[in-house]
Amino acid sequence: MQTFIGLKEGIDSRRNMLLSMQQEDGSFRFCFENPVTTDAYLLVLLVLFNWKDYHLKEVLVRRILSKQSSDGTWRVYPDEKKGNLSVTIEAYCALCYYGMDVHDKSMQQARSFILSEGGLNKANILTKAFLAMNGILPWPRLPFDPGLLIDLPAISPLQLFDLSSFARIHFVPMIAAMRNQFSILHPAKDHLSGLAPSRDNLGCWEEFEIPALIRFFTEHGLSSDSIDEKLEKYMLNRIEKDGTLLSYAISTVFMVYGLLALGYSMDSPVIQKAIYGITSLLCYNGQQYIVQNSPSAIWDTSLSLYALLESGMSPLDPRMQNGIHFLLKHQHTVKGDWQYHCPETAPGGWGFSESNSLHPDPDDTQAALRPLSVLSQYSGHVLHSWQKGINWLLAMQNDDGGWASFEKNTNKAWLGELPIDHAYDALIDASFPDMTGRILEFLGTCSPLTLNDASIQRAVSWLQQNQEADGSWRGRWGVCYLYGTWAAVTGMGAAGFSLHEDCHLQKAEKWIRDIQHEDGSWGESCSSDIHQTYTPLSYGTLVQTSWALDSLTCLHSVPTPEIEKAVRYLLHSQALPVTQPYPTGIGLPGYNYVIYYSYSHIYPLLALSHVYTKYVSHGGG
Repeated sequence: MQTFIGLKEGIDSRRNMLLSMQQEDGSFRFCFENPVTTDAYLLVLLVLFNWKDYHLKEVLVRRILSKQSSDGTWRVYPDEKKGNLSVTIEAYCALCYYGMDVHDKSMQQARSFILSEGGLNKANILTKAFLAMNGILPWPRLPFDPGLLIDLPAISPLQLFDLSSFARIHFVPMIAAMRNQFSILHPAKDHLSGLAPSRDNLGCWEEFEIPALIRFFTEHGLSSDSIDEKLEKYMLNRIEKDGTLLSYAISTVFMVYGLLALGYSMDSPVIQKAIYGITSLLCYNGQQYIVQNSPSAIWDTSLSLYALLESGMSPLDPRMQNGIHFLLKHQHTVKGDWQYHCPETAPGGWGFSESNSLHPDPDDTQAALRPLSVLSQYSGHVLHSWQKGINWLLAMQNDDGGWASFEKNTNKAWLGELPIDHAYDALIDASFPDMTGRILEFLGTCSPLTLNDASIQRAVSWLQQNQEADGSWRGRWGVCYLYGTWAAVTGMGAAGFSLHEDCHLQKAEKWIRDIQHEDGSWGESCSSDIHQTYTPLSYGTLVQTSWALDSLTCLHSVPTPEIEKAVRYLLHSQALPVTQPYPTGIGLPGYNYVIYYSYSHIYPLLALSHVYTKYVSHGGG
């Protein structure tokens, strides 16, 4: 086809570039870059522990300072209208602990911004917990023991495992410190005095004013015997081999404070290993070192191998075999917390990070299963692992037909209504279009399930019921409506639905076309995630353009003008000046946005390969 001149060469070039990044063990390792929260937390810990690695502290300081805006604040995405209060507080606090001159102009600017936004009292709950752990804010004195959350009776309206795994792994260490009113005092905390006006005995923690729970605890007079031991056991049982708590930097920092609150000494082996574990999460992004909250080796390897296969690479290529071997080594073999809601299921999933052996998730599992699906026909060993994986994946489908981020049926809607910032995304683990759509697309293309299978039909029904009024779907882990819509559209396409027959796909297709930029690209701001309505960027991104192009390719049997323009944009993008990558991943809305350095290599290759397969090699052009 005249339209696609250079397409094959562009695919070959991108495939070769991606292959050049494969590691000797078969993995693909890219930086998972989050805002400076992780760098700030680690820096404070190193100061408190009088850590002798001065170079590491300097590295962290350089990273934090490099992200400070000219107005003295820190932002969590480039086009954030003003500084992010919570992250500015964290960065300012860490620099104070390091010994930065608080009279420096940029430090004064940061302090003025914090005051203008209401002070430390207005930070999010994780930031306030960190401040309380360091004696900068007081812990709330609640009319009940928060530690009782770990051992509530069956009659309670709330059980610990009703909370999302993400909430649990941060709240348990927090509760250990809170119920013991524990903090580590350091002279640097005085530099933050005056930033938190005195308040009532809840210590500016309005989120914990939950009358129904207070009445329940009071009326039932629950015993707090051995609560500390149970909190301790919860943490210790979830430490990975590298010393981290479920492979997350922030949860591991909280665990250090939590264990200290329970009587551990600073030189305790488990705490020392935890700090070394956090330092092992450092990654060089080509300009500086960053502390990744959770490295993405399994995710990046799975997606890279899949993109290479889709681009025409042989599954029997030794480099592909090497990558598959890496994935097989990291399939989970023990039951994790997911068994609470799914007790009869055998393990078989994958997690996000290489060190993750306890905390699998459906999204990483479907990603790992994609390349295994092709190899399973050649190897009985691969077929056995593939079958374990798909059995686990199918068992994790929620009763409502969708898939959640980590666990099954951890989705009590009332918890999402609690007065905590972004409670719906943080406290519960509800079904979301991006997980549901991608798993549906995997099942429709890579599994033996028929399109009439109950799992597929239930997933389709859930997607149809949860489409936005404008035709889009909201994504949870990617920015944001382009991501969710791409997942839902390709999922429904794989389930046998067509543009000509389905009104949901028709609305989605129009929405995608209507927001394309004149140069053929698409770009969406992280603001979409905060305001939960589509907010365009003034420019396109490679990653989001690839998602939109892949969606339209799925829907159209012949290339449209929008597809042609998008292909030209991606093909010419390699000649464009290098710009700062835009975060297209979401950690926690309003607080943590992620730059996946793998995405600009994976998704353009995947989208262009699908165009070539559909319109050129199979289209007779």
